[in-house]
Amino acid sequence: MTPVRENYDCSSRYPVTTGQLQDVLTRLACSYGVPGAQLAMLRDGLKTVVQTGVEHQDRRRPMDTASAVPIGSITKLATATVAMVLVADDDLELDQPAGEVLGVTGLDDRFTPRRLLSHTSGLPSDPADVTAACLREIRAAEPVCPPGSAFSYSNLGYALVGSLIEAVTGMTWREAVEAILLRPLGIEPAYADSPRTVSGHATGPGGARPVEQALPPLLEPAGALALSADDLVELGRVHLGKPGLLDVVTAADMHGRIPGAEPFGLADGWGLGIAHYDGEDDVWLGHDGTADGTSCHLRIDQAGACVVAFTANGAAGTRMWQDLITELRALGLELPAQRPPAATRPVPIPAGDFGTYRNGAIDYTIQGDENGGAILVVDGEIFPELTLHDDATIAVRDPATGDATPCGRLRGAPGKATAIEVGGRLAGRR
Repeated sequence: MTPVRENYDCSSRYPVTTGQLQDVLTRLACSYGVPGAQLAMLRDGLKTVVQTGVEHQDRRRPMDTASAVPIGSITKLATATVAMVLVADDDLELDQPAGEVLGVTGLDDRFTPRRLLSHTSGLPSDPADVTAACLREIRAAEPVCPPGSAFSYSNLGYALVGSLIEAVTGMTWREAVEAILLRPLGIEPAYADSPRTVSGHATGPGGARPVEQALPPLLEPAGALALSADDLVELGRVHLGKPGLLDVVTAADMHGRIPGAEPFGLADGWGLGIAHYDGEDDVWLGHDGTADGTSCHLRIDQAGACVVAFTANGAAGTRMWQDLITELRALGLELPAQRPPAATRPVPIPAGDFGTYRNGAIDYTIQGDENGGAILVVDGEIFPELTLHDDATIAVRDPATGDATPCGRLRGAPGKATAIEVGGRLAGRR
């Protein structure tokens, strides 16, 4: 029997009123041209959910509390939570080689659930062939760093976590995430390819344009779920200790910061499937996710028993989220804000740092332009006006907004870079 979900209005006990949340969400969605958005907040057991706009720009069906938005990589938090439930039940060991769990040979013994969940396995971001079997891609993958030595975000690693879940449970990944996590939380399962799923939208000269979701089955454990902001709050409640899916020891293991894991550009630290965002006085947990034309964000304050979830079905949702944080902070909610970049100065790019860096099948190339400057080419896409700073960070001109945007950093001595780090992904020098 599906449990009845509690639904509260927190306005009587929390200084931010429902009307204020509604006003902020509606105003920012209009400002950024986002067709539809949801905002849910849980504080001391009391919950408020507001929404604005439409599910699909052309069909005009209003967004409601249950509208399921493709959440992209927040799916990884759900997959990791399922894996940790199996750990809590002694069905999976964090430091057991993945090959032993699967009963196969040919996998590096250093590929363990702990490293896969924390993005420290050294596996590349994505498979070279999305139509191939998971194990074939894992065996053929060229590591970006030795397992356990550094953080490098890996969708392929989560595909392997999905295989481990299937091997342990005897269910498909979808069956396992539904039976172990979603249905016990009162969440009606939906996926990026479900008929009732909200459409994503790209931004073009004529405004928002609906786009189809495209995710290969291999990567479902990394990005297939579609959930509402209300659903995301329920997922966040698991990491407040309710409804008790994880015991205290397992939860502490999952939430603890992995030494040496530096998710530069993504978060301030990483646990086992969950990110760390440092606030002024405490650390918030959570995850971000983007799918085709959607942007979703989850933040969990364990000390304050607070969960905040945001979904947007427009490509500008990520920028909208940053402004939403600012507005919520002004209303008294101390969400971790994006830190302003440290004072740095531009420096010339040493000749030795030009060239190509590779993560799996994706090339990152630093090359000169016709104006004597430099550009970054990522898998054929050009990002102009590449600027190197004296702290080794790099920025490019965002083609969509025209703004100078920090995007990563070079690793290694000046002129002798061994890797580039973009979006939390390491790419080694070719």
